[in-house]
Amino acid sequence: MSEIRSTAAIEPQPPTVYGVLLNDRATHQRMEAAFHGAPYKAPPKAPVLYIKPVNTHVAPGAQVRVPADPGVVQVNPTLGLVLGRAATRVGVDDALTFVAGCRIACDLSLPHESVYRPAIRQRCRDGFLPMSEVLPLADSLSIEQLQVRTFVNEVEVDRRDFSSLVRPLAQLLADVTAFMTLDAGDVMLLGGADRSPLARAGDVVRVEVEGLGSLSFQLVAESVQGDQA
Repeated sequence: MSEIRSTAAIEPQPPTVYGVLLNDRATHQRMEAAFHGAPYKAPPKAPVLYIKPVNTHVAPGAQVRVPADPGVVQVNPTLGLVLGRAATRVGVDDALTFVAGCRIACDLSLPHESVYRPAIRQRCRDGFLPMSEVLPLADSLSIEQLQVRTFVNEVEVDRRDFSSLVRPLAQLLADVTAFMTLDAGDVMLLGGADRSPLARAGDVVRVEVEGLGSLSFQLVAESVQGDQA
């Protein structure tokens, strides 16, 4: 049998981007009563993760399509920690040594409240994760205290920092790698704040992170041909 050889180039594997739900204390407290009822029965003990697949990843300046129903998106500005090497069962004290940099990200979603089932239709639409390039993290930079400001059409609509995370950076990485490996290049989003602002087609959104830079993109109406199920 003759040897079969492929001439196709091997494309570099895109990073896996993980998001975490309920990592803001205000959100956790607001849903505390619901956690003890159906369908949840109890508050989550491990990080509640989801994936933003490669179809959601877009660069700064992108045009992101918004479906006519509901006509708005939730704007969740956050930071993504970029892994510099594979991390498995890392300790809290060592966790941040695995981080090579960060990315400014805006985790877009169609509005929804329940976190019981994966919100794939709401979170995983094309272009629903604008991200900056990988940015270096200076040793003197305290991510927890960074001011993150969100502007819609140059009007400030939200301001937050990362001081109220249920799982701070190192703890989040330790808890996630306790049951799964994060590979070099993977991105761990730190999570959105409670009550995210809304934006609609025609709006220009800009996320500005103190000491790191900014990320801008435009929302446009989704055409009939571009409708997603």
